Amino acid sequence: MKMNLPNKLTIFRVILIPFFVAVLLTNCFGGASKWVALGIFVIASLTDLADGKIARKYNLVTNFGKFMDPLADKLLVCAALICLVGLDKLASWIVIIIVSREFVISGFRLVASDRGIVIAASYWGKFKTTFQMVMVILIIADINHPVMKGIVALVTWTALFLTVISLIDYVWKNKDVLKG
Repeated sequence: MKMNLPNKLTIFRVILIPFFVAVLLTNCFGGASKWVALGIFVIASLTDLADGKIARKYNLVTNFGKFMDPLADKLLVCAALICLVGLDKLASWIVIIIVSREFVISGFRLVASDRGIVIAASYWGKFKTTFQMVMVILIIADINHPVMKGIVALVTWTALFLTVISLIDYVWKNKDVLKG
């Protein structure tokens, strides 16, 4: 299979994950480590925006992209969230809810895939991913200001709300996948 640009960007996002994790969890860049990790995460997040726009604009949407793009997002966000729990920057119960949702959706996708159905991400899922990525960025930046603390809390609760809503929407719209 020939890889188009959007699919290459998706693969690049996956490749960036171990580098992001290594930099975030070590002090390999001294005091700049969190900023380097943040830069890697932002670049990886931007590839998510770019690959979708390019795929739709130039009619490069593929089944590989429909399957792999949301998986790459899950890997990136879940890796970041788990690291943030390990760094004591995010409550584990929040991450458990988010990761559990991702497992449920991945299970749905596997069942659908087994039946030859590829389920693309929904708008709720895209909003959820965006808010989760913004939440991770804000938590890593860790700007110590009362207004920023409020913004981080608001974005975190919104990401959590969208996680649950997108799960309900996804299961409802795709409930027929479980029949048979």
